[in-house]
Amino acid sequence: MTKRAESKYKINRRLGVNLWGRAKSPIAKREYGPGQHGQRRKQKPTDFGVQLMAKQKLKGYYGNIGEKQFRKYYEEAVRRKGDTSENLIELLERRLDTIIYRMKLAVTPFAARQFVNHGHVLINGKRLNIPSYLVKDTDVIEVKEKSKSLTAVLDAAQSGERDVPEYIEIDHRAMRGRLLRAPKLSDVPYPVQMEPNLVVEFYSR
Repeated sequence: MTKRAESKYKINRRLGVNLWGRAKSPIAKREYGPGQHGQRRKQKPTDFGVQLMAKQKLKGYYGNIGEKQFRKYYEEAVRRKGDTSENLIELLERRLDTIIYRMKLAVTPFAARQFVNHGHVLINGKRLNIPSYLVKDTDVIEVKEKSKSLTAVLDAAQSGERDVPEYIEIDHRAMRGRLLRAPKLSDVPYPVQMEPNLVVEFYSR
């Protein structure tokens, strides 16, 4: 198990939110932060602190993406035409591990990343094990035949914890689907409020 996976819920207590909306989150029992100083009265954050928290929240939601890679997404979002914050969300939602999570083929973004890493996913009939691959609208995403009966996949598909968003198409019997369109911020079913505009402000300081 990776260090990221081991501490995946610690970020919930640190930020004071249930990032993935899961009942297992410790924030449901203890709303204060981890550690011996977790119950101290919080000071009002500075503008920098608010922006940093928005960045940490967005990074954490997508499986705690590394800083170097996350900054590259920001730079690509700036380079593209249109609203930078909307572009950033589109790039994050096009990640293959995110699509697998949205399709309900994995219970968490961490599980989705591991599922892709282990070679269980086919793109247009070919195995692809790169979680950060940016899915195109024409790509057909499918679970490898031998992996379709895995308990983890079946449990995720049948879970009532969340729904598949409208911009994703998935046939859970065939374990095959695709991205119908690029989502906007308002389309993405975040359990908590995300503020990519503050992330843009953080990087553009």
